[in-house]
Amino acid sequence: MDDVQEFTDEYFAAAIDPDRERYFALFDDGVVVHDDGRTHHGLLAVRRWRGEVPPVRYDLREITGTATACRAVAAVSGDFPGSPVTLRFTFERNGRGKITLLDISP
Repeated sequence: MDDVQEFTDEYFAAAIDPDRERYFALFDDGVVVHDDGRTHHGLLAVRRWRGEVPPVRYDLREITGTATACRAVAAVSGDFPGSPVTLRFTFERNGRGKITLLDISP
């Protein structure tokens, strides 16, 4: 997935797929995720974090950057306080295309 559009489409599709392994396959083992004031180090921590995330819907609004460093802006709605909210997803990926850093911020 070298194309930014292809990568972001796959990320958001995998994020709502009932097959959670599709989502986790996008991440490097040493990934770092920043979300909601917390930092999660490593794939095991990301698995725990995703287990706490309520089901949501994403409405992708904007994509910028390159295949190795990009940002997506999406409206996120679901059963959580403040829904819907617009969030920025900043991704860094390694040479194998795996996510090494994900920062989710308002």
